[in-house]
Amino acid sequence: MIALLDTSEDLAVCQGELGCDVGQLLTPLTRFRLQRPELPWGIDNGAFARFEEKAFLSLLQREEHRKATCLFVVAPDVVGSARRTLEVFDRWKGRLAAWPVALCIQDGQQDLEIPWEDIAAVFIGGTTEFKLSAAAAPVIKAAKTLGKWAHVGRVNDPARFAYFEGLGADSCDGSGISRYSHMRRAISKRDNQENLFEEHA
Repeated sequence: MIALLDTSEDLAVCQGELGCDVGQLLTPLTRFRLQRPELPWGIDNGAFARFEEKAFLSLLQREEHRKATCLFVVAPDVVGSARRTLEVFDRWKGRLAAWPVALCIQDGQQDLEIPWEDIAAVFIGGTTEFKLSAAAAPVIKAAKTLGKWAHVGRVNDPARFAYFEGLGADSCDGSGISRYSHMRRAISKRDNQENLFEEHA
């Protein structure tokens, strides 16, 4: 599983600390530049903190010349609500048609249809309880069966990394592993499992 980092730190150093391949996850919150465009990269919308449409569109415009190599752009979402997220997605998918779009999977998605024909990826978001539940795991499996990229947000501890790696997720991100060497080094020692339900924002 590749770790996509929202960071300005040296990616080679981060990779050495994590013990896995790395790339970058650009966000309108930090607006870091791609250090090494040849590495895997994607764009998040920043909605977990607060969605700012102008900043999001500005980031897409800045990186438009590289969109052919982008793994995914996360369409705007509503944290904790799959139904509201699907409504927002339906109104944004046309504006993002030139990009490989990811649908952010939120609480309640297990009871709703995923628009597979309209997306290139799924981004497992939602509350911690949903993310680690039996409802979220089949989404990753379905994505892989259909040839879609599967990314997981907020993966900051060894047990969570190992869990989603075991499910077959392609990539993950986390604010902790983007910022802190000690959290990256803990991931590299993930055979020593930490509490899976430990919360890291």
